[in-house]
Amino acid sequence: MFFKDVIGQDGLKRQLTETARKGVVPHARLFCGQEGGGAFQLAFAYARYLNCTNRSETDSCGKCPSCIKYNELAHPDLHFVFPMVQNREKKKETCDDYAAEWREFIKKHVADGVYFSLDTWLSWTGSESKQALIYAAESEKIIHKMNLKIYEADFRILLIWLPERMHATCANKLLKLIEEPYPNTAILMVTDNPDRVLGTIVSRSQQVLVRPLEQDILTAALVEKWGVEEDDARQIAHLSSGNYLKATEQLNVENDDAYFLEQFKTIMRNGWARNVSGMKSFAEEMASLSRDRQKQFLSFCQQQIRENFIKQLDEPELNYFSKDEAEFAVKFHPFVNERNIVDMMDELSLAERHVGQNINSKMVFFDLSMRLVSLIKR
Repeated sequence: MFFKDVIGQDGLKRQLTETARKGVVPHARLFCGQEGGGAFQLAFAYARYLNCTNRSETDSCGKCPSCIKYNELAHPDLHFVFPMVQNREKKKETCDDYAAEWREFIKKHVADGVYFSLDTWLSWTGSESKQALIYAAESEKIIHKMNLKIYEADFRILLIWLPERMHATCANKLLKLIEEPYPNTAILMVTDNPDRVLGTIVSRSQQVLVRPLEQDILTAALVEKWGVEEDDARQIAHLSSGNYLKATEQLNVENDDAYFLEQFKTIMRNGWARNVSGMKSFAEEMASLSRDRQKQFLSFCQQQIRENFIKQLDEPELNYFSKDEAEFAVKFHPFVNERNIVDMMDELSLAERHVGQNINSKMVFFDLSMRLVSLIKR
């Protein structure tokens, strides 16, 4: 991944390359941005740029020994930490045990120019039915890597993807590393939820705010990289709200949104009809999904509630509906109003939080369905 491969974000690219050339390299940077904005890609391109021996003003050369090793993710001074699912039977207990799968995953997505999410990574490893974490055992691995002698690079790089998923033990060890940094070491963290990163880590890191992509930039990327017709690309860019990952997923007719919409219709219809049997079936269906997909569905529901409420303003440019969502909203939007929207959003947000806390999923979704019975009638 080079800076040229990152969609948009030209201002951040200039800032990162300029500070690197001037030798202003903070010991800890926190790249904050929604998935699909390019935060991980920027962090990786920055890591490559720091150690490139023949870099230009705008990018790495791609030909020096350092760049060649970065191409293969085989540089001895580049270390990754990422969420994973422990599998003691297969002796996969730390990130190093997933190193081969991680290299293949990153190389595949970089080659195809596709952004990725945690759910994509879990599907790649066959762990989509479980919750991924950065476990306490990883802390000792991190300390060991930081104590290794720098082999050949100007900077030893520790790239941590989604530090908000760190076990408290691991997060506190990382905090100590940031407070007492090793020389010539750059800790690069990438988060799509900075509010859930340990506050002391956030306060001691230089934050890089990665904003959603502008609609024109996203439209141009879809036309250039995927051959989408300009009008279609503009519509997809509008619906994606600056999220390149979401935009590329919409090119695939088998994306989750179609499934989520059907389940959203189901939970709302069950609530209106007080269909307890249907609520039980719905809860079982949701419980069969991975924790991350459950949270994605609840986030999707919150977006749908917002869009249906906004539809009452009769300002189409403020709505972000797909064609199928818009068709459902014609009849559904009157049921989302000022008397119930706040409570609906609160219940969906609470359910999302409970899923993240590993509370029994079947109970969470059945309870949510029951609570919606009274709300949807207001």
